Amino acid sequence: MWYFRKNSMTTQDRLEILSTSLLEQYLPLATELKAVAKSVRQEFGWHYLLDLIWIINQLDLNVLETVMDAGAGVGVLQWFLASKGIRVISVDRMDRSDLALHFRSRYSVTGLRPEDLSSVFWAIAQAIRKPVPLIQKAKRLGRDLFSLVNRKAISSTSGTVIFYNQDLKMLIDIPDESVDAIVAVSALEHNEPEDLGLVVAELLRVLKPGGKLVATMSTSGNEDKFHQPSLGWVYSETSLRKYFDLGEDTLSNYDDFPALLEEIRNSSELRDSLAKFYYKSGGRGMPWGVWDPQYVPVGVCKVKPLTNAANV
Repeated sequence: MWYFRKNSMTTQDRLEILSTSLLEQYLPLATELKAVAKSVRQEFGWHYLLDLIWIINQLDLNVLETVMDAGAGVGVLQWFLASKGIRVISVDRMDRSDLALHFRSRYSVTGLRPEDLSSVFWAIAQAIRKPVPLIQKAKRLGRDLFSLVNRKAISSTSGTVIFYNQDLKMLIDIPDESVDAIVAVSALEHNEPEDLGLVVAELLRVLKPGGKLVATMSTSGNEDKFHQPSLGWVYSETSLRKYFDLGEDTLSNYDDFPALLEEIRNSSELRDSLAKFYYKSGGRGMPWGVWDPQYVPVGVCKVKPLTNAANV
């Protein structure tokens, strides 16, 4: 079951159902990710810490210059990568042009196009209009404005996060073979199955030869089905191999699915760290905060070939 961990930064394609052992094995990284999340006032989805640790361990951050975060929203991974000096192209079909001030005060953020990110003044206006208690609003706004003016919260070695509000099927402003790696944290499963192959093809178009597409998805074993609370699809091994064009020799631990599902269901660390937002809604991955995992995260690593076999 654990043979993947011996060489996590592989150059091979792979499918790996994630194990809770990642939390202990990479404790310093988990601690750092939690600190980044706290700095931007984010909470993790119930399995996102596993996802993030696995994705980061597939990458050599020392050699990457430009990374695309596909389906990034305002999630933690883009900010973590930027803190390592990486230029991040942050893509999401959600409009993030009114990005909150507390992100801008800590990270260098810009828009790929003028419409992708509004001005700081607009962000300030939005912060003033937020329906939160006046004292709390004043404290947050004052702290963020001080950081923004001082710029001390932004390290001189930090990279830039570039927002691009666009559908992943048509990245018309991103040139062919222009990014070193692509990451996606539990995002691609929110595309319809008939669109997933198109998304993967478009991501591979902009990825440099030899680069990695590293994504986490969801699986419930040997069937594809739509999980209504999380509004996402869970995929079988067969479907993931098809959509990501993974060959028969692709490493996989799907045979360990029953044991890994049980491991996650019994994880007190994940259960006890469940984000507050789950308890407020039945429309998320863990409805009303009841700990009952119906699927598990699976990592997909697709390495773009150095040559196009069709042209050889």
